[in-house]
Amino acid sequence: MKLTFFLLFFQTRSLLSVFEEDAGTLTDYTNQLLQAMQRVYGAQNEMCLATQQLSKQLLAYEKQNFALGKGDEEVISTLHYFSKVVDELNLLHTELAKQLADTMVLPIIQFREKDLTEVSTLKDLFGLASNEHDLSMAKYSRLPKKKENEKVKTEVGKEVAAARRKQHLSSLQYYCALNALQYRKQMAMMEPMIGFAHGQINFFKKGAEMFSKPMDSFLSSVADMVQSIQVELEAEAEKMRVSQQELLSVDESVYTPDSDVAAPQINRNLIQKAGYLNLRNKTGLVTTTWERLYFFTQGGNLMCQPRGAVAGGLIQDLDNCSVMAVDCEDRRYCFQITTPNGKSGIILQAESRKENEEWICAINNISRQIYLTDNPEAVAIKLNQTALQAVTPITSFGKKQESSCPSQNLKNSEMENENDKIVPKATASLPEAEELIAPGTPIQFDIVLPATEFLDQNRGSRRTNPFGETEDESFPEAEDSLLQQMFIVRFLGSMAVKTDSTTEVIYEAMRQVLAARAIHNIFRMTESHLMITSQSLRYFELTSVTQFAAHQENKRLVGFVIRVPESTGEESLSTYIFESNSEGEKICYAINLGKEIIEVQKDPEALAQLMLSIPLTNDGKYVLLNDQPDDNDDGNPNEHRGAESEA
Repeated sequence: MKLTFFLLFFQTRSLLSVFEEDAGTLTDYTNQLLQAMQRVYGAQNEMCLATQQLSKQLLAYEKQNFALGKGDEEVISTLHYFSKVVDELNLLHTELAKQLADTMVLPIIQFREKDLTEVSTLKDLFGLASNEHDLSMAKYSRLPKKKENEKVKTEVGKEVAAARRKQHLSSLQYYCALNALQYRKQMAMMEPMIGFAHGQINFFKKGAEMFSKPMDSFLSSVADMVQSIQVELEAEAEKMRVSQQELLSVDESVYTPDSDVAAPQINRNLIQKAGYLNLRNKTGLVTTTWERLYFFTQGGNLMCQPRGAVAGGLIQDLDNCSVMAVDCEDRRYCFQITTPNGKSGIILQAESRKENEEWICAINNISRQIYLTDNPEAVAIKLNQTALQAVTPITSFGKKQESSCPSQNLKNSEMENENDKIVPKATASLPEAEELIAPGTPIQFDIVLPATEFLDQNRGSRRTNPFGETEDESFPEAEDSLLQQMFIVRFLGSMAVKTDSTTEVIYEAMRQVLAARAIHNIFRMTESHLMITSQSLRYFELTSVTQFAAHQENKRLVGFVIRVPESTGEESLSTYIFESNSEGEKICYAINLGKEIIEVQKDPEALAQLMLSIPLTNDGKYVLLNDQPDDNDDGNPNEHRGAESEA
């Protein structure tokens, strides 16, 4: 619809108001449309930034330190390829964002700023011209009738004519702009959408050309991989469902702690163990707390993993440690781990008798360093079977090591000197078990020696502990001795034997004592100080020690045979078995050296020759065992004296 120059008609003002209302509505709609288009453009820009960030995150997967990240190589390579695809898509999104800005947003902005603003400006100019015309007409209407005012009338008439001309000109421009707006608005609505459509078509077209062919095979392989993972997940979920059903169907006693306390099935061949234990912590001089933590063994170490921790930390090195059941604060199933130097270690509490004994057996197996062998499980089974067989009389000891042991008594040497030639003696047949130890001989697990009770009559009614601690920790018999050597040992057991002519009696006693402890679940051991001098082995005369030997496999086991007179005038033989913090051969060496000193003490030349064969320290002391560990750090001089002997 067009406006004509017939401005004097009555319909002019009505038509003008319709056109102005239409222009106002168009302005509001254009603003809303521009906001929507700017939102699309902003979303496209955000897509560019998002795809760029996505590509970086896909590459960052490889750098994550996943605790369970093993086997992710295929996932990593797939994500790398996807990152490359996303980078290429990012380029397309960036190009699309630029096209939307140029062909969609820019035209609508230009329409609003140019056409709509022009109409608004012309409207204001038309309004000013109309006001001027109204003022001039009002002035013209007030002219008087007198002729003398002709000059004024002429001036006012010219002013009215100029105002009317200006009004007509501005109105003509305004009406033309309103007429043109009807055509321009149609173009303004179509042009941005054409640009939007072309940009999207170009985006999808380039994307199809770039990815359709190479991506088909890749997406197919990825889909197959995802499908296989889904199958594995469903299989695992089915297993878990079956496990849950089995757990629901079991008897409630399975969850009850110590449900089989009467006869628990104990596995004594463990070389690793894991589970929850209560750890005893000292919080003061007399106060303690117990903390429930998860413990597990790793090689020769005892590890602890607190709640919420990703990995465990080292608690105790178990190599050459000892473990024993203890009574602690009226709690059940407690055991203590003692370090190789004899210091008391940590105290732990298990939740059941079965767990308690399995932990003790596992730590005991680990302390022997069985885990370092090629087949530790088989070695542990063999050792435990050997211990179980030891309590049953057997017909043969089997093949023993043929090499001579330095711990054997000199009178049992298998070599003799004849015509300046060393000729090995024929190996005697191994004795039967019944010839060494009488069947059914009781084993004593405390350290009191019944056979010496008659020697204690002058000391009072209390029996003497020959290897334990006494009220007087000094050793007066060692003050003038050429040899002083102290060892920290744990008493395993003693038993009467029938002969002391061979070290086989010590090996047989070791087997029976260890087997009896394993079968009867006896894990407590009394820790003692074993002082060896050139006169005595603690309370025994050194001359009463007739045999001594260390175990061939477990180097910390040592035993000796004592010949003691009885009140009836006869003599009895008893074998004592110990576990030492150091190697048993060192104890045997000290005993053998003491016996040699006793033999040569009456011959000064032989004694001097023996002393010359022993190395000296810088301060003139005889070094017997250079690598003897420091048994105690409490500052007791009698205990530190065991590191070397004084002449």
